[in-house]
Amino acid sequence: MQPTRDDAWKILNEFTTNPSLIRHGLGVEAAMRAYARFFGADEEEWGIVGLIHDFDYEQNPTEETHLHVGCSILRERGWPEEIVLAVASHAEYMEVPRDRPIRKALFAVDELSGFLTACALVRPDKSIADVRIKSVKKKLRDKAFARGVNRDDVYSGAEALGRDLGEHIEFVRDAMATISGELGLP
Repeated sequence: MQPTRDDAWKILNEFTTNPSLIRHGLGVEAAMRAYARFFGADEEEWGIVGLIHDFDYEQNPTEETHLHVGCSILRERGWPEEIVLAVASHAEYMEVPRDRPIRKALFAVDELSGFLTACALVRPDKSIADVRIKSVKKKLRDKAFARGVNRDDVYSGAEALGRDLGEHIEFVRDAMATISGELGLP
């Protein structure tokens, strides 16, 4: 089976009803597509991985279930093992080595995309395109802001990609801004 973006969209919506989680998948997809272009990789494959990386999270929100269940579902449905492993690689507890650019990129954009969304939502205009890099860095140091975001993952994700943190933030922000309407961020 060679899954399409439509296949990914269907499985995301089959298992996820929370609009915020769906928007998160879309934001990660946009960032993954941008990084695929940056690395000269398969944009469709990278986008699919970004879109479905948390498809099972709403129904399986614990370390004991999230991704364990999701990866089993993907395998049962005949999804390629490389996609399954790329999806699994964004969680440390899955112990999938991030030895490929697609795996490094997913880890690097996952937490950051959520953080950027939070940064946009506190702006009066809620515009992701206008989120300033300096402001994001300042908010990263504020442990009370977007507490659920693992700051270490944001920092180590940029480092794993060989990107300066500011450049990485700008890159992901700009990718997400291309679909700002779908993200509910004008």
